[in-house]
Amino acid sequence: MLVCPHGASAILMLQSKFNYNLLNRTSIDGKRHYCLPDGSKVPSVTTILDATKSEEKRQALAQWRRSVGAAKAQEITTEAAGRGTRMHKWLENYVKTDDTGSPGTNPFSIQSHQMAQTIIAQGLSNCDEFWGVEVPVYYSGLYAGTSDCVGLWKGKPAILDFKQTNKLKKREWIDDYFIQLAAYALAHNNTHETDIKTGVILMCSADNIYQEFEILESEFSHWADQWLSRVELYYSRN
Repeated sequence: MLVCPHGASAILMLQSKFNYNLLNRTSIDGKRHYCLPDGSKVPSVTTILDATKSEEKRQALAQWRRSVGAAKAQEITTEAAGRGTRMHKWLENYVKTDDTGSPGTNPFSIQSHQMAQTIIAQGLSNCDEFWGVEVPVYYSGLYAGTSDCVGLWKGKPAILDFKQTNKLKKREWIDDYFIQLAAYALAHNNTHETDIKTGVILMCSADNIYQEFEILESEFSHWADQWLSRVELYYSRN
């Protein structure tokens, strides 16, 4: 049982406040798209972000791959992706059932389970309630995606995103994470008539150090504008 930030001891429960309909995914030219209820297919948030990434960031990634070698870069990327997938699964279990489940004896599973426990203890303990996990969101005609979690964060409606990292991050390095949060918030607001202006990155490193980054309401419009600019750029090229 967790202790809520308001001092009362309570099991955090999933509250079904919205009708989150599953969106089927499809691949177009190797890029993820979602099939919307109206029959249209729109690019995912991550597809748009990747397609509009700055040349500086592309060059930095290419330089890193050259510095460590192609085989090692692939090994690091694959290991990180697997760790992140496992960690997300434990956190999804927690939101749905208040129990992460057991990792068994697999060392990679144990590591990701410990990371999930750290995020729960230091991050999700600040949630008053959860509205959904792996939440499909879309903005008709433009884009769609899947938010890790939606709920009340310190009393405010918020989009929550779970991240794993190989090394600690600085706020100025993760603009695209904030833009992603804004994209999900705008889509949720559009579809469900909410007014979400808070987003939180709950991050844990491979060596189990927790970091947290929050979009404040006062800066939400900045990140929303950044996202809409990326959408406009994407469609100008496609």
